[in-house]
Amino acid sequence: MKVFQAGLASFRLRILFRTSFLLLALAVLTLAVTVLQEEKQRSYDNYQSGLKKTKEQIVARLHHPAGQLALLNPGWDARAAAAGRPVLLPYAAIDFDDQDKVRNAVDMAGCLVQYKQGASLCVAIGNSPWAGGFLYAAGNFLSGPLAAHAIGDEHLDGAHRLRVTVSLRGQTYRWLAPFEQPAEDALRADGRRGRFTGYVERDQRNYRGARPVREFRGWVWQGGDCVGNEAGSGSGGAIDCSHKSFFSLRLPVDALRDALFQGARPPWPPPDLDQFKVRVEVLPPGDGLALFDSGAPGALPPFGLDDLAALLQPGETLSIRKRGAAAADTLRLTGRDEAPEPSSSLLTRLIGRLPVESLDAPVVVLDDQIATPRGSYQLRLVGDARSVNRNLAAVATRLSWFVGAMLAAIGVAWLVIEIGIVRRITRLTRRTRGLSSTVRGEGGLERFELADLRGGDELGILAAGLDDLLRRVKEDAERERIRAEQEKDMWHAVGHEIMSPLQSLLALHRDANDPSHRYISRMQQAVRILYGNASPSEAIQSSSLQVQALNIAAFVRDVAANAAGAGIANVMCDDGEAAVFARADAYSLEDVFAHILKNADRYRTPGSPIVLSLASTDNSVTINIRNTGPCIPEELIGSIFEYGVSDQPEAGAHGNRGQGLFVAKTYMAKMGGTIAAQNLADGVCFRLELQRVLPRD
Repeated sequence: MKVFQAGLASFRLRILFRTSFLLLALAVLTLAVTVLQEEKQRSYDNYQSGLKKTKEQIVARLHHPAGQLALLNPGWDARAAAAGRPVLLPYAAIDFDDQDKVRNAVDMAGCLVQYKQGASLCVAIGNSPWAGGFLYAAGNFLSGPLAAHAIGDEHLDGAHRLRVTVSLRGQTYRWLAPFEQPAEDALRADGRRGRFTGYVERDQRNYRGARPVREFRGWVWQGGDCVGNEAGSGSGGAIDCSHKSFFSLRLPVDALRDALFQGARPPWPPPDLDQFKVRVEVLPPGDGLALFDSGAPGALPPFGLDDLAALLQPGETLSIRKRGAAAADTLRLTGRDEAPEPSSSLLTRLIGRLPVESLDAPVVVLDDQIATPRGSYQLRLVGDARSVNRNLAAVATRLSWFVGAMLAAIGVAWLVIEIGIVRRITRLTRRTRGLSSTVRGEGGLERFELADLRGGDELGILAAGLDDLLRRVKEDAERERIRAEQEKDMWHAVGHEIMSPLQSLLALHRDANDPSHRYISRMQQAVRILYGNASPSEAIQSSSLQVQALNIAAFVRDVAANAAGAGIANVMCDDGEAAVFARADAYSLEDVFAHILKNADRYRTPGSPIVLSLASTDNSVTINIRNTGPCIPEELIGSIFEYGVSDQPEAGAHGNRGQGLFVAKTYMAKMGGTIAAQNLADGVCFRLELQRVLPRD
């Protein structure tokens, strides 16, 4: 039982960490990111399909006669409609004599401007100049039973009448058209039918001798049923209720007709169509107020191109341009950017980085073509699918409380772990870190104790293992200190015993030009460097050199000439310069050459020469040492200058400590130079580079 409890305790921390922190944190983050990515993918797909549906809806509306009318009259708005500006119809002309045809034409074209009290008016011009240069007006108004003008009456104000005013190109046309009812239509029970006969308006009331305008045509049809909740509503014979009348006019404009016969084909529609003004008034019998006045405020125009903006979402742009036109766009609309919902900038950036599929480019461009009687129009709908990121970020911000709640639960679990477990781990970590720093330094292991953290759980087992390891390290450190002191004493003794014979030999060879004097001096320098140090590598790195200006050209020639005396034969010098000076220490540089030449001699092809060559620039002197033989293995070429590196098995047993090239690199660095090895096609080249010293004049 105790063994089982101890085993369970050893897994307690692992179970607690994995179940209360890692799994919960990973689950929440993975769930949140996955949901956001799926919603982004779904939003992008929906946006693309929705943009295509929007384009199809816009194209369908523009193919309808009302859309054709809007395309042909892009600048027609409420202000233009109130001013009586005619519109260009998608038809060549209107059959103004037929009520049904006129109604169908204006209803399909959607050119009726709505006014108060149920009145409406459409003022238009055909899309072909050969229809006669007429203006058309059709609409509705409410009135009592129409009073007809008596034939032969010289006064026109005893009947319902129209007053039409047309202003264009500096001219004004005024007509007064009283209602006239044919005798055969006087007894109709289903309403009244008659015509508006046009006269040029006079300032006086008397129209004696006036003749009707021949090309002026006007018809009116009044329904027999009452309109509204007035007295007598529903009775066709009531005379005290309002009836709805529909009228159709054809207005002759001399300025337009004259332009047709000026020789050249006139531009159509007229370029100054925006300057045309047409006003229609329906006057009652007598001097009462007008029953309908197209110049009254409050006109509501029908569908216009600006109404397409309601179909666009934020970030979408609709542009329409006439095909083949080099001018600016006929229309350019941008989706309304309503006040966005608040969103987190962090979530916005995260959603922007989530990858999605099936999206070639974030900017989606859809093109289409609309044909009209006056030419084709190019439609382009541009949408940015990245605009859905903002909406998605707003939704994610509203739901972020859920993720926050989960993170709060994880925080509570972390707090429990922090108080019960992590605090102990922190104490152990702090002591272990201090112990590690002390081990890399000197001494001080005695002040570290981990026995108080021992226990039966995972943390206690770890502390027990570290405590045992610490005792072992203390013992090993003490043994290493004793060994280092013994080795240092040994180097002191060896150095003392060697220096005395070398001093005696130096006394026998006092001449500085004697080659034996140079070799004995080099041996003394090597002993001084190693004397008193615990290891050869530390001794070499801590050595100091006497750097001065040295004639490298002469030095290289001497090395080549004396190499045979050192057991290295066939060393050639390829030098064409008499004197080149560089910063170097003669003894140390000679050691560098000795180590490199020994390696070159060891690996060269028997009988092949070792070639020394010298090259110089204004700032440096380069010495190349080349031999013919095998190349350095690629796995060793980067580490051959490190201490103890050798490719010979059991090198230490044969006296090779792998420190020759290490010494060469160290001495070159102390002299301010560099050394490098390079494999050639038939051998190896060592390149030595020193700082050049230019002689003073």
